Amino acid sequence: MGNKWVKGARPKTLPAAIVPVALGTAAAQVENFSTLPAVLALLVALTLQVGVNYANDYSDGIRGNDGSSRVGPTRLVGSGLASASQVLRASIIMFTFSAASGLWLALISSLWLLPIGVLSILGAWFYTGGSSPYGYRALGEASVFLFFGLIATNGSFFVQVEKISLLSFILSCVAGLLSCGLLTVNNLRDRENDSGVGKRTLSVVLGEEVSKKLFTAAIFVSFLLAISVSFWSAYALIVLLAIPLGYKMVGTVKGAHDVTSWGLALRQMSLLQIVLGALLVISLVINS
Repeated sequence: MGNKWVKGARPKTLPAAIVPVALGTAAAQVENFSTLPAVLALLVALTLQVGVNYANDYSDGIRGNDGSSRVGPTRLVGSGLASASQVLRASIIMFTFSAASGLWLALISSLWLLPIGVLSILGAWFYTGGSSPYGYRALGEASVFLFFGLIATNGSFFVQVEKISLLSFILSCVAGLLSCGLLTVNNLRDRENDSGVGKRTLSVVLGEEVSKKLFTAAIFVSFLLAISVSFWSAYALIVLLAIPLGYKMVGTVKGAHDVTSWGLALRQMSLLQIVLGALLVISLVINS
């Protein structure tokens, strides 16, 4: 793949796919672990994430929503680096890989995964695709919490042990809240451009101040839930090491007002997502 396709895949968003799968798999280690389901679950999540990134690029591009005031990462269609048909084809390829990996996973674990997989791909496409994308109706954070929190984490746990537990559910909420935090920062950065093109994200609807408070609450609750994992593994208390990073990041978001500060906030949020997820995974693996 050329460099433009790597940029279009938006590698910085990939922790949102990796962390929930890692958490679900680590939780399953307490009872059972199988390499193939874990690898397939990760492939599903990664290809779905890249697929939705390309799909968003395509849908926003053909609507002309990636205007000159947009300050986010380079978009392939909006910047003219690739044609709309090329980006659409790239998204279809990624969704096909995701579907194939998901089908394989369902065949070796449970066929109940098939409708969930279909729902996930449809959710990825209609986030910004179709005539009435739900991502334009302030439902982005809710969908991220569902797909990259509840489904990805509990699904990764389920394919290992064929059940859902309270531990996997708590971990899925942590993963979902962290992904919501990343999306909120992204939407806060793009709020003015989104408002100008009629894209009603939650940050556009609620406004900057309320969105920042909601972001702070999401991070606070994610830490509380992460600490509660210590009921299963006392080692989970190592997540306390991430508190200074979380505190610093909340302060960055609170004071962010330009391209540079929003870029810093996104980097810090991505780092927090990785660090908190890694600390929880380490605590669960040690406990197993």
